[in-house]
Amino acid sequence: MPSFTDQTGRTILLEKIPGRIVSLVPSQTELLYYLGLEKEVVGITKFCVHPAEWFQSKTRVGGTKQLHMQTIKQLQPDLIIANKEENVKEQIEELEKEYPVWISDVNDLNDALQMILAIGGITGKATEAKNLATTIENQYDKLPILYTKPRTCYLIWQQPYMTVGSDTFINDMLQWAGFENIFASRSRYPVITIEELLTLDCELLLLSSEPYPFSQKHIAALQPLLPGIKIVLADGELFSWYSSRLQYAPDYFEQLQQRIKAASC
Repeated sequence: MPSFTDQTGRTILLEKIPGRIVSLVPSQTELLYYLGLEKEVVGITKFCVHPAEWFQSKTRVGGTKQLHMQTIKQLQPDLIIANKEENVKEQIEELEKEYPVWISDVNDLNDALQMILAIGGITGKATEAKNLATTIENQYDKLPILYTKPRTCYLIWQQPYMTVGSDTFINDMLQWAGFENIFASRSRYPVITIEELLTLDCELLLLSSEPYPFSQKHIAALQPLLPGIKIVLADGELFSWYSSRLQYAPDYFEQLQQRIKAASC
């Protein structure tokens, strides 16, 4: 019986290529769609908004942190795909008593590429996954090396304001995009204050579109409090979704760099 080791070091056994998959992670749901697993995926979360047709047609099994266990059991999955950060440990431990659960742990681009290859292997889509990973690698290799990086804070939430530390996937994307994270000395998702942005000589404040939907009105409210700091809206999906969407991120990063430079002139 084939065995597969996930990114947390756990090993699962599968008798055959899975035919009934439940995805508990939006990024990985989009990957399963990209790999052509239309018939195999039977359940997704309410946050799996891509692709739109799956969001409308697939059975929703709750949120990433509030799963509907009975709905999952009714789907009778032969594979559940989860994530260490996005899902609740106790719920995953309950599910793995009955079903094979493969857990990803993605903190940087390399982790994401390994996740793509692993899910391709476990679902019988190894060739498609390899082609995708190669495409993504080629796109990132083309990004220009920037020797002057603006001192940046990336906000993901307000009330309280929250940003990203060094041990996050978004932090790795900020580096690839050409920005210096002024909160890289902290871990995970620290709560910060407006005063800290001034004290740490922040030059650029990126307001993410998710999980909190920052918009132009937030720029208008923050700008008087942060004179001299450039405030720009950022596409949160291209900074935080770590699967097939990665192939589009490098072009977006370059466009964002140009937009910031143009606004400085």
